[in-house]
Amino acid sequence: MSRKCPITGKGPMSGKNVSHSMRHTCRRWNVNLQTTTITDANGNKKRIRVSAAALRTLRKNNAKAAAKAAETSAAE
Repeated sequence: MSRKCPITGKGPMSGKNVSHSMRHTCRRWNVNLQTTTITDANGNKKRIRVSAAALRTLRKNNAKAAAKAAETSAAE
């Protein structure tokens, strides 16, 4: 299982640690992947690993969709 977000495409980055004596050692910054369950249009649940930023966006968009659905049902 790779450390890559399927939604945003974010992957690990590499760089160097620099100590006080300016000694450089290689290191790797991993993506903040979180396991979450999503429901598709058919109602099927699926577990995926997404980045924390993508999870925030998914929750925000789902909240907007729910508010819009409540608004249209209240108008009827």
